[in-house]
Amino acid sequence: MPQPPNPYDFLPEVPSFEVRSDDVADAQMLPMPQVSGIFGSGGEDRSPHLAWSGAPDGTQSYAVTCFDPDAPTGSGFWHWVVYDIAASCNELASGAGDSEGSGLPAGTNQLRNDAGLYGYLGSAPPAGHGPHRYMFAVHALNVESLPITTDVSPAICGFNMFGTTLARALITPIYEHS
Repeated sequence: MPQPPNPYDFLPEVPSFEVRSDDVADAQMLPMPQVSGIFGSGGEDRSPHLAWSGAPDGTQSYAVTCFDPDAPTGSGFWHWVVYDIAASCNELASGAGDSEGSGLPAGTNQLRNDAGLYGYLGSAPPAGHGPHRYMFAVHALNVESLPITTDVSPAICGFNMFGTTLARALITPIYEHS
């Protein structure tokens, strides 16, 4: 089965900056804490540590998203959306994206993921479907706050980031059930 394209390839090209994680790495299997327990895959639904640097001048806030373009839905699957992260913040601790957002910086908001739950939802691809990519993106934005509320969809958040994204940093681990 062919792999769906990188959805960011269809947005205006923006520069990148550095993102790293103590928990996940590009093209490496997600550790079990970042896999879903809610969806019965044996994990913990624990958001990974993410740290970033080198965002461009003019950055006024950040958004962090996790998207699986390989989900068998026709539209991918949003696992996590965090926005209105202050420009002074450059790191989210492991587990910051619990359902209450208890580890997120003050003023930061989370949206419901595609399962309808607030917070990070770990990976749970169908058995035998092959490796799925989990695109953790840190978006540097030129606005302090997005004009949205926590009841909108991840797609509406993405629409509101269109034209305000100065740069984007990606780290893309994978996960599959054999």
